[in-house]
Amino acid sequence: MTVVTLGPAGTYSHRAARAVADGEIGFRESVTGIVEAVADGTAERGVVPVENSIEGSVTESLDALSGGEVAVVRELVTPIRHALLAHGDEFETVASHAQALAQCRTFLDREYPDAALEAVTSTARGVERARADRSVAAIGHPDTAGEELRVLAAEIQDRTSNATRFVVLAPAAERSDAGGKTSLVVYPDDDYPGLLLDLLEPFADRKINLTRIESRPSGERLGDYVFHVDVAAGLYEERTREAVAAIERIVESGWVRRLGSYDTEHVVE
Repeated sequence: MTVVTLGPAGTYSHRAARAVADGEIGFRESVTGIVEAVADGTAERGVVPVENSIEGSVTESLDALSGGEVAVVRELVTPIRHALLAHGDEFETVASHAQALAQCRTFLDREYPDAALEAVTSTARGVERARADRSVAAIGHPDTAGEELRVLAAEIQDRTSNATRFVVLAPAAERSDAGGKTSLVVYPDDDYPGLLLDLLEPFADRKINLTRIESRPSGERLGDYVFHVDVAAGLYEERTREAVAAIERIVESGWVRRLGSYDTEHVVE
């Protein structure tokens, strides 16, 4: 099975993708590139981060899923263990993914308040920067230090409970109604007092728990939003189908995209 995820090798996405791949894993520099690879058939599966327990949603992933013709078929939850990696104790810059830098904000402010922070496309890219430049340290998984870098500090994330949700993407034709959780994207193409309440009531009336709701700009006009909704129920359930049908009637000038139903797996790496 061809699986693509965020590269280069050594990212947390790469580590999560190992739970999916039974062969070689390919890499892309952006979530959009992963979604496109799955949508056009270049890859059979894609693995992308969608939410972190400290920093919240990964907005690039939400935006890519709004426009991509793909299905969500699995959810992987993995703990995130950040370490500070460098050639030695003296460095001027800390490079890593923006989310990783934010997840270690307290440690960095306390221990290295004068260090410049450099956001790069992935934690693994930050490790590459540190390997190539002695004035740069990186934040990444301690296993990525290799022989060139030292682990100056381990478990530096702001909370020990730090974990990230990844979703496994498949071509849209493989969307499933089976699973204990469902992801939807809702675009009302409308705005009036009580709109959000109208969108939530069909779930509340049927005692369906919302595990996440997030708004993102639609890009169409200022103040216009797309809603990402996760519910703790499968599309195979009559109550879920009824709720989605009710929402489709409410947003008749917009659309509802069913990304699919799936189960959650916990992956320890």
